[in-house]
Amino acid sequence: MKYCVECGTKLVTKYLENEGEIPYCPNCNEFRFPIFNSAVSMVVLSPKKDKILLIKQYGRDRYILVAGYINRGEAAEDAVARELKEEIGLDASEITFNKSKFFEKSNTLMNNFYCVADTEDLSGITKEVDLATWFTFEEARRNIAHGSLAEEFLLTFLDKKSH
Repeated sequence: MKYCVECGTKLVTKYLENEGEIPYCPNCNEFRFPIFNSAVSMVVLSPKKDKILLIKQYGRDRYILVAGYINRGEAAEDAVARELKEEIGLDASEITFNKSKFFEKSNTLMNNFYCVADTEDLSGITKEVDLATWFTFEEARRNIAHGSLAEEFLLTFLDKKSH
């Protein structure tokens, strides 16, 4: 962030005790901490916890995880349940945190969870999703978009489950 979000003045850095050098607006006399988006993605398990749901989206021929932005005032866990219901038509339970990582391209803190779907029925997918498919754990590992943040989250989940 180079300019104040309130007045547009160019920010300078100023020392703040216990924080270090922080962007500061000399016009507003206020520190300006980073502003970024927050989103969730999820490793969706089948009811028997033996399959993982992967999706294709936006006309791309690659499998990723279900994901979406967190609404203002919404808890991340609630966003997981909402996004899974909105995009796939499934209800989520056992929503558990997996890993987070900042995604520079969209200035977004991605919060990854794993959850259990209420059914394997994929008849409720919406226009937001081109294709949704259940895979065994090893098939999911092979089919997830390689080099993607989705792959990193999936592998973290699978590595935790193998220990």
